[in-house]
Amino acid sequence: MEILSPAGNLEKIKYAVLYGADAVYAGSQDFSLRAKADNFDYSDLLEAVDFCHRHKAKIFVPLNIYAHNNHIEPIKHYIKELSRACIDAVIVSDLGIFDLVKNINPELSIHISTQANVTSYQTVKAYQKLGAERVILARELTFEEVREIRDRCPEIELEIFVHGAMCIAYSGRCLLSSFFTNRSANRGECTHPCRWKYSLIEESRPAQSFPIEEDKNGFYFLNSKDLCLWHRLKEIYECGIDSIKIEGRMKSLYYISAVTRAYKQSMIQIKNQKEPDIVWREELDKISHRIYTEAFFDGFKTEDTQNYFSSNYIRDWQFVGNIVEIKNSYAKVKSFHKITINDEIEIIFPNKEFDLTINKPILYDEKMNLINFTKPNSYFYINIEGNIPDNGIIRMRLV
Repeated sequence: MEILSPAGNLEKIKYAVLYGADAVYAGSQDFSLRAKADNFDYSDLLEAVDFCHRHKAKIFVPLNIYAHNNHIEPIKHYIKELSRACIDAVIVSDLGIFDLVKNINPELSIHISTQANVTSYQTVKAYQKLGAERVILARELTFEEVREIRDRCPEIELEIFVHGAMCIAYSGRCLLSSFFTNRSANRGECTHPCRWKYSLIEESRPAQSFPIEEDKNGFYFLNSKDLCLWHRLKEIYECGIDSIKIEGRMKSLYYISAVTRAYKQSMIQIKNQKEPDIVWREELDKISHRIYTEAFFDGFKTEDTQNYFSSNYIRDWQFVGNIVEIKNSYAKVKSFHKITINDEIEIIFPNKEFDLTINKPILYDEKMNLINFTKPNSYFYINIEGNIPDNGIIRMRLV
């Protein structure tokens, strides 16, 4: 069962693969429903394809906007570019874009996006007849529905989301962002108004209040929890799902690496007929997240999917930076957050056997002068006893 990870830029692609992704998905700025992700130009895409294929990983490119007339000619050009780059598949939701791909490059594999809201085996069969290689099922399905689709559609690949942010609407089919800010969720520009704080006013009775606040923080009646199906991996694997997907192309390098590693290592244990170590579930708690939910996996229970009281993240650890170079016992770190010599930090690696905990880090600036704290958006050195592998990521305990 493939571990499919998000990647918003070339660096994130590399870390996703190094931390265990069997495949990554990464898109253009214009056509992939993540207009604010870093995304790629063509030279980056060529390098990404080369890196993935050298590491025996696949790369899929979303083309999953719902196209308007002005998109068609640019999309035709982009499909030709993707074909020359030798990507492994495109992800589409629009039937017109599906048809363009088939006409321009019949050999290019097509995956049907979760944005297409596939919720039945009949729809899966219809896409299969059209020539789709894979269908990404809607997140709104129960496990029993997923299993029935698998049983009735044995000859097409199926993919499901197992981790990440959830949408208040069917997989992004939402008009709130367009209504409030004139930025369309269906064209990659969602402003996430479902996370905002709201109150209710009845216009004809201004003297009479209708409070919907649960407490002083407000009432977030559109706010979804984050999906986490870690405890259900064995069921999903035994069901015969081909790919499990992690949401988060706009998330940090740390998020992508740590979540990928947790699911990859858990799946290795399941494939070896072992129960996955709870340490990997605990790793998911060390990543910035909202309250976790298994969403609709056991049925439609709104109270299990919505957090009505806050849209705040749970953040017990802070992503500090990633190691870009190792010299003897010194690691050069690209810094994203301030740390001090009194902080507790952990360094994680693709192989957890090398993870380190340091209670009082010894820090140096770029001129190798001892310092008491680091600055964000700079480089610093940390003294580490012993040899360590490449591609380490540093996090700091907050609580």
